[in-house]
Amino acid sequence: MTHTARRIGRSLALVLPVVLVLSGTLAVTSVPWAGHNTQSQMLTASSENVSVRAKPRAPQDILRDRLLAELQEKGAGSALTRLQRTVEERPSLARHCMSLARALGRAAVEKYGPTRAQTFSRPVCDTSFASGVSQQTQGR
Repeated sequence: MTHTARRIGRSLALVLPVVLVLSGTLAVTSVPWAGHNTQSQMLTASSENVSVRAKPRAPQDILRDRLLAELQEKGAGSALTRLQRTVEERPSLARHCMSLARALGRAAVEKYGPTRAQTFSRPVCDTSFASGVSQQTQGR
């Protein structure tokens, strides 16, 4: 009986490490006694670390960000001119013109204050810029 048990033990001793290596268990675990930073060397698969492709942004959102950046860098007049030209060049953005102009109006109040922001008002997208200035002023 002991002879059979030894044979089974020896077989497992030879087969088990091969199975573990082939299954990848040893390849994806960290070895804490290796003396290295185990946090940075851990190679485990995790759903938390899987990168997900970002959804494409809508053209009006990209334009809004560019206009707000231009307002901060060059001023409200420059941003309003850019809005007007962009809407003329890309008529598909015309339906977003009013919300874009309102966003510029609110940002202008933040940058210049309500009185000075109102001086940039012009008939871009009706009176949406002035409406944004007014809304932001009332919210203060």
